[in-house]
Amino acid sequence: MLNEFKKFLVNGNMVDMAVGFIFGGAFATVVKSFVANVMMPPIGLLMGNVDFSQLFVALDGKAYATMDALDKAGAPAIKYGMFINDTISFLILGFVMFMLIKAYNKMKEPEVEAAPTTKHCNECAMEIPVAAKKCGHCGSTDV
Repeated sequence: MLNEFKKFLVNGNMVDMAVGFIFGGAFATVVKSFVANVMMPPIGLLMGNVDFSQLFVALDGKAYATMDALDKAGAPAIKYGMFINDTISFLILGFVMFMLIKAYNKMKEPEVEAAPTTKHCNECAMEIPVAAKKCGHCGSTDV
């Protein structure tokens, strides 16, 4: 059983999948940073100096100046600004993954279907080799 488990772990597909997960996690972190630190500040500036990461609605009825004050108080809140940032990150990540898979599928060689090796006799409908000139079942030459 231990040897079977070792073969499972060392299998090429398993290693490839693990590398994919690690790379995907790192890529998601980069995309999230891109959205939060590069994309959203100019969008917030265009919308009148709005910092999306600081947009929230406190559910305890009190007013908090910043997200830090809210977190220090431990108050429950709907942090819709962070949700907007995360949604944009998700859309960018989804689009990039779509483009990568599209490029991969384009580079992948199309599978070639094997040429048929048999055909059906026109008289008895039995299967015969493609190269046959006469049906071995009924003797017909109309193949």
